[in-house]
Order: sequence, then C-alpha cells, then structure tokens
Amino acid sequence: MSTPVMNANAIRIAMIGFGEVGQRFARDLLARDNVQIRAYDIVFDGDPAGPARKAIAAKIGVEAAPTSAGAISGAQFIFSAVTADQTERVAAAIAPLLRTGQVFIDVNSASPETKKRAAALIRASGADYLEAAVMAPVLKPGLAVPILAGGPRAAVIADDLNRLGMNITAATIEYGRASAMKLCRSIMIKGWEALIVDCAAAAKAWDVEAEVFGSLATSYPSIDWPALAADMGERVATHGVRRAAEMREAADMLSELGRDPSLSRAVADAQLRGAKPNFEPVSSTFSSYQLQRE
Repeated sequence: MSTPVMNANAIRIAMIGFGEVGQRFARDLLARDNVQIRAYDIVFDGDPAGPARKAIAAKIGVEAAPTSAGAISGAQFIFSAVTADQTERVAAAIAPLLRTGQVFIDVNSASPETKKRAAALIRASGADYLEAAVMAPVLKPGLAVPILAGGPRAAVIADDLNRLGMNITAATIEYGRASAMKLCRSIMIKGWEALIVDCAAAAKAWDVEAEVFGSLATSYPSIDWPALAADMGERVATHGVRRAAEMREAADMLSELGRDPSLSRAVADAQLRGAKPNFEPVSSTFSSYQLQRE
C-alpha cells in the first residue's frame, strides 16, 4: 500500500509503540475522515517482527515512520503505548523532540511515581502531558474503553479527544492519582485472576470441579464460576505477559508507599507463568538508538 498522503487540515496523531493498543486505537481513529496517523515502533528497525507490523500499519492506513522524530513531527496528539517498564524512558527520549502545543498521552500502566516523573520530563519541553489510566481491556471496546485522565489540563484535553471517539473522564488535576486508581484496582483483579487459574487447575486435576464451583456458588451465587474461570484463564493466557508487567508496577507503587510488595510480585509471577507466548502480541519497547533525528 502506498504511503498515506498528509492532508494539511487533518488531525495528525503519532503512535509511539504499535502493538495491541496502538493498532486498535489507530483503526478506530482512522474511521474518522479527518485523522491521519504516523507510528514508530522499535520493531520497525531491523527486528524480525518488523515487516509484519509494518504490513499491519499499511493495511490500516498508518504511515510507519523510520524514526520517533519522524512520527511525532507535526503531530497534535502523541500516544505513548509501549510496555510499562519503558514508560519513563520513552518520555525522556521523546521530550527533546516535542514542541509547545503538542499533547503527549501516556496510556502505559506504570506506577504513579513513574507517571509523575514522566510528566515532569514532557512538561519541561513546553508540551502537555496527559496521564491516561486505561481501566479495561482494549481489544473489544477499542477507542471507547474507559480511561481516567490526570493533569492540570485533563478536562480540556479529554474534551478534545472525546470528540475523536474516545471515552476519557478527567479524574484529577494531580499527576499520579489516575494511575493509582488503576493499579489499586489491578491488585484485586489480576490477583483474582491468578487465584482462579490455580484453583481451577487444581480442581480439574483432582476431578472436583463440580464440587468446588458448587461450593463457591453457594457463597457467591451471583457469579457463574465455571464461566469466570474459563474467561480469566483466557485473559491470563493471552495477556499474562502484559498483566505481569502491570502488576510489577503495582508492586512498585506499594513499595513507594512503604508497604510489602511481595504479594503483588507473586501475582506478577503467576500471570507470567500462565501466559501462552504464542498468543501474546509482541510488546513494544523503546531504546536510546531510536533518538536519531530525520
């Protein structure tokens, strides 16, 4: 497919990281006639997965940029959609390339303190930083996934993005709080997933699933336990690598608060053990060699 022709009147968007989230957001955004997107992903640069991901970009209608600088040049909105452990590194790498008037939207599941440091890096460039805590899996709802936003201009930026089809609620003007809301919830949800996967596996091994799920249904009759076990098992198998990274960020949050993070780190390990790599989309990472400018 030929490179998309840039329309001077289009809303220009950059994606840094073009994995599961970046691809889904791009598809939905490009359903609007006045949006054009460039993306940069480290795998574009010589990784064996690069050609396949570039082909996805071409099929969607996204221009695969050769550098991060090329992706963000002229972009009004820049989405950072990489792995949680790369959040601050991306902000540090991108900040020198930004200009006043650009908006950096950080949708990574990083700890509150990491988001605060990333915000300081981006804002020092004169650009805006929107802390964006994605509150549910992205694949089914796509751009309509609920997102909690934080930052001094969160309400204004959220209005602009919601006009593009997003579902952002400005939750706070203070950086870090939106991510705290997400990660506190994640401790419960991801922990629950890990427990149910182990419970279901053990019950199946002993051929006591009917008895175990029946007992759980007596205690919590509103829950369809066999269906929940199957659903959460699929979530861990498909997204366990990413969910493990998120739980490590939750553990960091607890550590920063002076609390013992060992339980959350154990949940991260359990998520990783349950992941099936063949079903896990390749995660986007970021490294210093991306900083070459056009």
